[in-house]
Amino acid sequence: MSKAKAANTPMMAQYLAIKAEHPGDLLFYRMGDFYELFFEDAVAASEALDIALTKRGKHQGQDIAMCGVPYHAAEGYLQTLIRKGFRVAVCDQLESPAEAKKRGSKSVVRRGVVRIVTPGTLTEDVLLEARRNNFLAAFSQIREAGALAWVDISTGEILVSDCPEVRLGPDLTRIGAAEIVVAQSMEARLAPALADIKVAVTSMADSSFDSEGARVRLCAFFGVSDLQAFGTFDRAQQSALGALLEYLEMTQKGNLPMLRHPRQVRADTIMSIDVATRRSLEITSALAGGREASLLGSVDRTVTAAGGRLMERRLSEPSCKLTVIQDRHDAVSWALGYAERDNIRDALRRVPDLERALSRLSLGRGGPRDLVAIRNALHQAEILALQHRQEDLPRLLLHASSAFVGQGALLDLLRRAVVDEPPLLTREGNFILSGYEPELDELRTLRDEGRTMIAALQAQYAASAQISSL
Repeated sequence: MSKAKAANTPMMAQYLAIKAEHPGDLLFYRMGDFYELFFEDAVAASEALDIALTKRGKHQGQDIAMCGVPYHAAEGYLQTLIRKGFRVAVCDQLESPAEAKKRGSKSVVRRGVVRIVTPGTLTEDVLLEARRNNFLAAFSQIREAGALAWVDISTGEILVSDCPEVRLGPDLTRIGAAEIVVAQSMEARLAPALADIKVAVTSMADSSFDSEGARVRLCAFFGVSDLQAFGTFDRAQQSALGALLEYLEMTQKGNLPMLRHPRQVRADTIMSIDVATRRSLEITSALAGGREASLLGSVDRTVTAAGGRLMERRLSEPSCKLTVIQDRHDAVSWALGYAERDNIRDALRRVPDLERALSRLSLGRGGPRDLVAIRNALHQAEILALQHRQEDLPRLLLHASSAFVGQGALLDLLRRAVVDEPPLLTREGNFILSGYEPELDELRTLRDEGRTMIAALQAQYAASAQISSL
């Protein structure tokens, strides 16, 4: 061991070991109520976030640059860093200081990276646009066949399509991907096609795109013995889907989100629009930037976040399939002629973002308010189902309404278990209703009425022992 390495404090030795595993990421190193950054990370973050750069101790005779952000306000800083092109490895304390001291008075609190935050793997509301999907994509090519897979982990939607290399740019622009994963051997080759597209590019080892390994990985994740349960996927499509899953395993540290079954999108069922034409048409974004002056901004009258995301997708990829177009026209015609249309809109306004609440809970990043969001969404679905006879609905709306059939037991559970106005964070407690769990009620009584209970016990023991001074 060198003298320089021996001179490191236990905390700094821990930091350097963790940082060595994430050389290309900014390391948010949790110390008490702050995430702290050191060395080059601190210099880059202080400039990007416009926060003070200080120093903490020395390393190899040089001052250690340092800056920090409050733990409870980290999301806002993460948002700024991600938008400026950084990736952030979030290193949390995996035990309390009291637990660390059990191993010795000078033991360092055990820490580890629990998540890598990238443009395509965001889940928190503050980091996302409510009315826009946040897609992570992966491109794979096996011989002459190319495939593009994309997933929004904030909603659980995962899709895949054939994609020749020449169509990669238009397809990425159509789905509005925030980040794309490609094989290292293809990164330089694909650079020209990706140069004019606003997407973060991440490369992975070619082995991550092995189609057979991808098939095994996908079957294990979705709990099936054969992917044909979801459709017929060629080797390139399997490869792209598998690369997505491996990237999620890496960035989420094994804590994978709840994903729906993969769905194929046939290229011949949607209108193909090249990048220049799409930009000129200002379909979802104006030339000057923003959605307000675009076609989407002009026609979007949806009242829910999920509806806004669906509207953007349908405008971005107009269907070429006659039956789909007819079903959509039937649904619109029904809604235009329905006398209670305004009542439906009022009910929908009360529907929270169910998809993103479910995703946060599946990743362990949810809170009590996500449980209430699910309860409120199911409650509004129940109201709509009671008010509108299903046999009168057009096929498209009938299919959509069937998704909430059989959710009565979950709705009843959430009504009995969760308070109406819970705190934001789980650690604040007091979000389970009294009467739901007797053992919890007993603990709350001990917490809130401990002195009274002790006094009652004292009086009881004094009476039974006949010792008034007990």
